[in-house]
Amino acid sequence: MSEKKRLEYDVIILGGGPAGLSAGIYAARGAAKTAIIDISMFGGQPSNYLELENYPALGKIGGYDMMEKFEEHADMFNIDKYPMQEIESVNLISETKTIVTKDTIFEAKSIIIATGAQAKKLGIPGEKEFIGRGVSYCAVCDGAFYKDKVVAVVGGGNAAVEEGCYLTKFAKKVYIIHRRDQLRADKIVQQRAFNNEKVEFIYDTVPVEIQGNDNVENFVVKNVKTNEITNLKVDGVFPYIGFSPNIDYVNAQLQQDEGGFIITDETMQTSIKGVFAIGDVRKTPLRQVITAAADGAIAGCYAIKYLEDVAEKVSEKVLK
Repeated sequence: MSEKKRLEYDVIILGGGPAGLSAGIYAARGAAKTAIIDISMFGGQPSNYLELENYPALGKIGGYDMMEKFEEHADMFNIDKYPMQEIESVNLISETKTIVTKDTIFEAKSIIIATGAQAKKLGIPGEKEFIGRGVSYCAVCDGAFYKDKVVAVVGGGNAAVEEGCYLTKFAKKVYIIHRRDQLRADKIVQQRAFNNEKVEFIYDTVPVEIQGNDNVENFVVKNVKTNEITNLKVDGVFPYIGFSPNIDYVNAQLQQDEGGFIITDETMQTSIKGVFAIGDVRKTPLRQVITAAADGAIAGCYAIKYLEDVAEKVSEKVLK
């Protein structure tokens, strides 16, 4: 077996979405030798969004197009990029942090975690069995497969309502199922859905089971107030009930909240000095592209400050 090669950096960013790319820009501009590592292609969650319209100066733009601009900007600063990496372990505790992949041991004085979050699962019978056969977590990815069919979206936030409306481009009917009697989505998003004749809202209702043979055929739901069970004849189910942090590689090394999100201070530093967390993976009141990018800017700047503080302490020891 060949020995893994070693690469040393000042700052390594784990995750190539808007938070990670923003952090990379700021760290590299601070003259830090910087690398970004991702287990998939760069772009993160926004790459799958049909369009965004709330990022200042860009107006309405496709998610993939936006993230392409992010990456092009990062490329101006000669950041080393390592997409599609198979990560075996991450050590944040030691003074020199390490990220071990299948072929390489990456070492850095500072690590910025920008691994994002993934869609939460419903946790009901049939969900796992029908993934890819009627259960999907990405309307943009799979919506075209439901032309002239009936689908159900679960959730009441912006993502659920927006993706429900997007699915009407293909489906003949879209149920949006929410466990409460009011939506959490922004008013402008709600109004668009209310004006869409293909959308039907089912309130005070939770999912019970997904049924079918080769593909999804029936969605069993229950009214939480009356306990009435309803069978919805659908061809697809799209859960949009929130996200859980992607922290498998760093779990138990950092302080986290009850949901698993990494706790940081205002500089994005975690419970370990020199380790920062940004974007959807951290405990934050708002998860948007703009806040992820802002987190990245802060972490990039304070990673530089951390490196300067470390260098100053080393110099003081030498002088003594």
